[in-house]
Amino acid sequence: MSIRAMPSLMVGRTAELDDLEDALSRAPGAVLIGGEAGVGKTRLIREFAARLGEKGARLLAGGCLELGSDGLPFTPFTTVLRELVRDIGIEGVAGLLPRADTSGLARLLPEFGEPESDEASAEERARLFELVLTLLERLAERGPVVLVIEDAHWADQSTRELLAFLIRNAGGSPLLIVVTYRTNELHRAHPLRPLLAELARLDRVRRLELTRLSKADVARLVAGAMDAEPPPPLVDRIYARSEGIPLFVEFLLESEDGSEDGRHAELPESLRDLLLAGVQRLPEETQEVLRDASGGGTRIEHALLAAVSGLDEPRLTRLLRPAVAANVLVVDGDGYAFRHALIREAIHEDLLPGEHTRLHTRYAETLENDPGLVPARRLWVELSHHWYSAHDATWALVSSWRAAAEAHKTLAYAEKLAMLLRVLELWERVPDAEERIGAGHVDVLEEAATTADLAGEFDRGIKLAGAALRAVGTGEDQAPRRAALLELRGRMYYETARSRCVDDLREAAACLPAEPPTELRSRVLATLATYVRLSTDIRTAREASEESLRIARQIGSMTAEVNARTTLFCVDIDYDRDGPRLREVEELADQAGSFQAQLRLAVIKSHFLEGVGRHEDAAEVARLGMEVAREHGVARTHGTILSINRAEPLVSLGHWDEARTILRQSLEQDPALATRTSLLVLDGEIALCRGDLDTAEERLASAREITHRKMPWKKAQDFFSTVRLEARLRMAQGRPDAALEAVRDVIAHPGLPDDARYAWPVLVTGAAACAELGDAATIDGEPAFPKIESRAAGLSTSGPAQKAHRLAFEAQAARVRGERALATWDASAAAWEALKRPYPMAEALLGAGEAALASGDHEGAGQRLERAAKAAHDLGAGPLCERIEAMARRVRRRDDTAPLGLTPRELEVLRLLAEGHSNRDIAETLVISTKTASVHVSNILAKLKVTSRGEAAAVAHRLALFAAD
Repeated sequence: MSIRAMPSLMVGRTAELDDLEDALSRAPGAVLIGGEAGVGKTRLIREFAARLGEKGARLLAGGCLELGSDGLPFTPFTTVLRELVRDIGIEGVAGLLPRADTSGLARLLPEFGEPESDEASAEERARLFELVLTLLERLAERGPVVLVIEDAHWADQSTRELLAFLIRNAGGSPLLIVVTYRTNELHRAHPLRPLLAELARLDRVRRLELTRLSKADVARLVAGAMDAEPPPPLVDRIYARSEGIPLFVEFLLESEDGSEDGRHAELPESLRDLLLAGVQRLPEETQEVLRDASGGGTRIEHALLAAVSGLDEPRLTRLLRPAVAANVLVVDGDGYAFRHALIREAIHEDLLPGEHTRLHTRYAETLENDPGLVPARRLWVELSHHWYSAHDATWALVSSWRAAAEAHKTLAYAEKLAMLLRVLELWERVPDAEERIGAGHVDVLEEAATTADLAGEFDRGIKLAGAALRAVGTGEDQAPRRAALLELRGRMYYETARSRCVDDLREAAACLPAEPPTELRSRVLATLATYVRLSTDIRTAREASEESLRIARQIGSMTAEVNARTTLFCVDIDYDRDGPRLREVEELADQAGSFQAQLRLAVIKSHFLEGVGRHEDAAEVARLGMEVAREHGVARTHGTILSINRAEPLVSLGHWDEARTILRQSLEQDPALATRTSLLVLDGEIALCRGDLDTAEERLASAREITHRKMPWKKAQDFFSTVRLEARLRMAQGRPDAALEAVRDVIAHPGLPDDARYAWPVLVTGAAACAELGDAATIDGEPAFPKIESRAAGLSTSGPAQKAHRLAFEAQAARVRGERALATWDASAAAWEALKRPYPMAEALLGAGEAALASGDHEGAGQRLERAAKAAHDLGAGPLCERIEAMARRVRRRDDTAPLGLTPRELEVLRLLAEGHSNRDIAETLVISTKTASVHVSNILAKLKVTSRGEAAAVAHRLALFAAD
């Protein structure tokens, strides 16, 4: 990985930029921008300044110096005035002042002469303030002016007073005053505090607080620095350490090697100096207490710090007070937290090796002597950390094993995995490790692999399962253990989009004899059937799931039976007839009482309901399932799958904002590759419908990369959905030929599970592309539509949603054949309306409107387009709104009689030709193929008895055919 300097990209500040632009449009006024050091105040101002040129505004900027109340007065205004003199000269400044008298500005800049006296009287001070205000206001009369005063936390009293005067007294000119300050510098007695509170009460003053960046925004910053998609573990490290402060992200990237599983690199010297600057100004005794506190983590209880430091209550409080006043520590309940984790890290890294070991030994011994100093759920994690940091391998291993058990009780699988990995790391350093914890090395490997699966750490889990398999060996007595590990690894292979999953599952089944029947064999066969069905080998999937069900009933295991019947249900879903069968499985799952069974059923049921077209019910089932996943600590795994099943029906219903929030939140959790595709595609489709083609293209590229990794076997839900997004995106880009290239993948891969559900939408788009291209529509050099029509004829359609897609296909097919098919378009619109899917309903109404117009039914066309326009507008589907409006303009020409022997359609083409449109433009506007537009133009030239498009346009203008338009 190559990391370059931080990019000019600014992320996460769109709302703040909009606020600044709005404030400028409402000027005069002021914006007070607060935020801690490094959060991006200056970067925001720089981005705002870059936009000012477009608005014809002038920026004047000055910053306060870190000199305190004894510093030079009016420093930022001196800078502003000097900048203005450089720009317009002394004479230019003089021209903005009453009687061109600049002597009053001499206190700010020597170029204006000497002050009238060494002592500044109140009158002279008032005159100076008035002069500065007059100068700025008259400058603003020539064009908007933005005055920026940065780092106001360092402002001297004179600067604060002048700033307050300007904000209170700015008149009607477009003058915007922007003030930035560090919130972490504003201790309780800071003189800027009362001024900010006073100014904020003014009507034309607004306060902005810059917060830290989200993890997604940090990922974008890191990606910009790398010129590539960053590894998720790197983003996790940078985000955890920087806590979303952009400046810290930049510093931390300097010390990163970009590896996926690297440990924390040491802080760069430049960042350490920045972080420790405030600490080093504190009394030495306070610094000593902070060194003690740094061993306890980012937050530490007061009682624990007192016990570790050995200080009595009054003295500890007295020594901590300066750190709290300086915002190095903040009071947090009954303890203290470092204002930023990196401050603690910098202090801790400054400890000498001996100090480091002794400090953590003190912590560990203190907690063992008095466990009540920390909450019970944290005790063993704390002991593990301190014994590990004190280099005591034995007690670190024991504590880590106990901590893993405690984490399991609270369903904290990520924390449990971290503790188990520490046990494995320390194993060789503790000779009697097995006796100490009562478990063998293979036991720990198995537990860690299982925990990694639950935590969604599939790559790590695969390695752990592989290590356990090597340790177990291939002996006959180890067959059940080996089969369980192979089944576990196979599932994780699937989650990481690796086709080896089926090989592992076949081997797992082969390890287990048919007799005697066991619950493990039933589970392995059900898992094998689940993943084999994603290929075209439906027969093997059905056989494996049926055998799994027979075994479950033989051994009387209700949990195994639910698992087997759920798998059998999924093998070949019929959306017309399978509702009762699903209800039977649901009743059995309720009796079994297994949360795993409930979660799997929630996935299947919401999937089925969406396929039927019961979108609201599907979204609700998925929502309830997400709550169960959260309660049982598997929100990142099962919960992410259910988030897809919740977002998909929301997209169908047109609740795009809600769906996008769910999708973005799920993507931020770094989901498994197997589930990431659907998240990307759904988000890309929302972007496409709203006209954001760049985001749609970006989502498509990411989804394509994942689906390519899933070869040679494919999952129709991911594969065809990606093709669907690509085909629709190419149509939106005006590239129907490229859309057909995408459709070819669906034609070439029949027979996948749920084929009809995911193939129909792609074939509809393919038919639309053929209608656009006419005879030019080809796939592999042959006419495209017969291939598409043949593929559609082979689909077994079930359920209202698939039938609605089939109607949409038939309507597009009629366009290909040059037929109007008004009744088919109306039936398609009615089907989508019954399913409460506004977007395809609006598209069908648009097609119906065009068909009605072609039939001469202007009134009917107008009514259909009016309904379509309302639906598209309510959705915020900009491109669809534009297409509907273009058709509506044609309808508004109600006179069907055309002059010069032209047909109504030819008259429409002539109007566009006269406006200078090309054949392609005409085709797009009238929703016809380019070839058809060319034929119309040739007919027009013949009827007008002219030889060129220009002559035809001249005839139209001479006869004023379109003057009314």
